[in-house]
Amino acid sequence: MVAAASDRPFKLLVLPGDGIGPEIIRETLRVVDWARNAGLRIELSEALAGGASIDAVGAPISEDVVDQALASDAVLFGAVGGPKWDHLPRAQRPEMGILRLRQALDLYANLRPAVCFDELLDASALKPDLIRGLDILIVREATAGVYFSLPRANEVGPDGQRRAYDTQAYTEAEITRVCRTAFELARTRKRRLCSVDKANVMETGALWRAVASEVAADYPDVELTHMYADNCAMQLVRRPAQFDVIVTDNLFGDILSDAAAALTGSLGLLPSASLSGLDQGGRSRALYEPIHGSAPDIAGQGIANPIGTILSFALCLRHSFDRTDLADRLERAVRRVVAQGARTPDIAEVGVAPVSTIQMTDAVLAALDAESQ
Repeated sequence: MVAAASDRPFKLLVLPGDGIGPEIIRETLRVVDWARNAGLRIELSEALAGGASIDAVGAPISEDVVDQALASDAVLFGAVGGPKWDHLPRAQRPEMGILRLRQALDLYANLRPAVCFDELLDASALKPDLIRGLDILIVREATAGVYFSLPRANEVGPDGQRRAYDTQAYTEAEITRVCRTAFELARTRKRRLCSVDKANVMETGALWRAVASEVAADYPDVELTHMYADNCAMQLVRRPAQFDVIVTDNLFGDILSDAAAALTGSLGLLPSASLSGLDQGGRSRALYEPIHGSAPDIAGQGIANPIGTILSFALCLRHSFDRTDLADRLERAVRRVVAQGARTPDIAEVGVAPVSTIQMTDAVLAALDAESQ
């Protein structure tokens, strides 16, 4: 059943970025056209971010683009960065444009699915029996914590010694809202939530655990467990199937989500979403992007894997455009294509002829057409 909200046009801002970003976004826009043909009204706009924006306007993102994002229902982002801009001070590098956008849109909940395609089990470093059917969702707090808290400095002291420090700070409200989002998402899955912290040695961890337990009182239908971050890292490798949804802070989420993604052996297939919370209908203004980087070494060769970006658009259909039906169809089409053996070079086995970025998208669109017939 499609909600009435889908009867209005949705505004989608597209930020191709750098490296392979423009290539994978270009192919994903063909899938956006499929959604339009299926009856979804989408108003598209495109703007610069990252190195492309630095080259054009001298900043990793302009305030005009931030305003466009604030006026949009969702942002679809490719990738940013590359050696061309590595010499710049940290505050001026391409990646800061996306951090600025996350702050401006208050995208505090970063969703990182780690899903294993059975056809790619051999690509993982783990034994197939450990990861078969793996489906983990990590919810990372993304606008507070050590990456944003002040004070911070890298300085030379009076004694001539270099000294650097960062601050890890969280408020009760910041923890509460990301935990609520994680509980809501757990309700749509297996109703199991693991909260990860370092409550044994960090004051922010103790507060995190206390607040997560308090929020749990409103979700008696969801099983809440707690785990220390170092143990969680070990358990992801030893017994990953024990997890359904994980919620954690910015730093631990950054590390654990990359570790979980690596379990699948197929980083090019994995999407992500950064949400500003869920409304009563489960919708959110959000930024959607693949988890991989800009891969400047293969940019322009037409061999980048577009699936992570295409599946990011599936998350957009689900969480921002209120079209779970189209999201389900798109995810099934991708699985069908992978099952049929289509492989870009990043996931191609030895002896398998790889397909191009365009050919992989062609296969997804063909699978979508076949399902509708």
